[in-house]
Amino acid sequence: MLNYRLDGVSMSNDLAGVWEVALSDGVHRIEFEHGTTTGKRVIYVDGKEVLRRDWMFKLVGKETFTVGGAETKATINIDAVSGFAYEYTLEINGKSLKKYMENRSKVTSTWVLNLDEKDTMDVWCNGQKIETAGEFVDDGTETHFTLGDHNCCVKAVSSGKRRDGIIHTLLVDGTEIAECTE
Repeated sequence: MLNYRLDGVSMSNDLAGVWEVALSDGVHRIEFEHGTTTGKRVIYVDGKEVLRRDWMFKLVGKETFTVGGAETKATINIDAVSGFAYEYTLEINGKSLKKYMENRSKVTSTWVLNLDEKDTMDVWCNGQKIETAGEFVDDGTETHFTLGDHNCCVKAVSSGKRRDGIIHTLLVDGTEIAECTE
């Protein structure tokens, strides 16, 4: 049996699916092992085993677990495609991963910022809610906060188009940071 190690966890060649999910506290890696001869199902989140079932006689079905600090509900669906071939899909909060990410991108803005060893930043920074001060300005709102010794601001202004909604911009020490598209 072929084995490999990831973050100190021994994993077998039964690896059936790997997904990366961006949540408010960062990107989480979900891995799913499905032993079609043994009936084994194992789920790892960020390299840690969160669910294990051995000797499952029914090879199709679903497994539900939580991901991240907010304990977001996730479900892996196991469907037979043909013969002994299986399809594995991930749902987050009851939506397909693709649909979840599309909806999330409509209601959140995310920037990836390498600043003083910080690698992610949005309304939350590294899984922690940032203390902010908001104010109304002529063209919208500004939300001010600090990261280390850096002055930061998220500006929210109307696009002027109902369909496009509000445009959010992150400024760090007065410099605009490009939005991350993933």
